[in-house]
Amino acid sequence: MLNTPAAPVPITVPSAALHAEGVSNDEFRAAMSRLAAGVVLVTAVEPPLDPDDPGAPVGEDVGMTATAFLSVSLDPPLVMVSLREGSRMDELLEEQPLWAVSVLSESQRHIAGRFSMKGRVSDRLLFADIPYRRGEYTGAPLVGGALATLECRTEQRVRAGDHTLVIGRVMTAAVPSAEGGPLAYFRGRYRQLG
Repeated sequence: MLNTPAAPVPITVPSAALHAEGVSNDEFRAAMSRLAAGVVLVTAVEPPLDPDDPGAPVGEDVGMTATAFLSVSLDPPLVMVSLREGSRMDELLEEQPLWAVSVLSESQRHIAGRFSMKGRVSDRLLFADIPYRRGEYTGAPLVGGALATLECRTEQRVRAGDHTLVIGRVMTAAVPSAEGGPLAYFRGRYRQLG
């Protein structure tokens, strides 16, 4: 008698929920949740409301947790982040070409959760008790205790479905902390390796 693996049981989804290609949002989301990803905080500074008026309110720091972040090229050094189309960060990076990335450590789960909340409070309050320094090139917050920090300038924006892929040239890179492991995202939750 041969031992053959059981065939995978297909998920039955009403036809209205299927895309033309036959894959539902739930099926795609479930499959992609099995791909472990690193967690970063993308930050930028909103430009002043009126750059010509020195008395105008200054722009706010903006931050967003991302798991769709990767290295694209070594020469020149390029990275890419995927942003939900129409999100605050997507709109900001459409007008502001300078942004930064902090690669979060396993002890920074609270930062990742804070900046990924829906219906969240203002970004000013989110940054209130987080140690950070300003990037020399971008002026954007770089989180203290991050495993690595990068400052970037947008080279290209590519629309891809309901997201925008932002490709940035890395202008500065630092490894301020060698302590701890990376924060990972797997099956819909933040995880630690090991």
